[in-house]
Amino acid sequence: MKLKEAAKKVEDSIEKTLVYFDFPCEHWTRIHTNNVIERPNREIRRRTRVVGCFPDGNPALMLVCARLRHVAGTQWGNKKYMNMKHLEAALEDASIAS
Repeated sequence: MKLKEAAKKVEDSIEKTLVYFDFPCEHWTRIHTNNVIERPNREIRRRTRVVGCFPDGNPALMLVCARLRHVAGTQWGNKKYMNMKHLEAALEDASIAS
């Protein structure tokens, strides 16, 4: 095998990689992706490209903060990402079992 170090790294970290299987199956698709972080990053990147260049860091920071404030204040920012009832039920089952 040519990639022995890579194979060793995958083998050593397989438990960490698959830890989301410990959670209820309803949460798996939400846990194994980072769309919650990537979506605002794409939006900010798109808007900063429109401006092109900034005279210094303050206007760029103001643009990013304004966008994040908009996300936090709209329905998009208030949307529930996961239904916590599934997790609460799993925790309750685990406490009963022990």
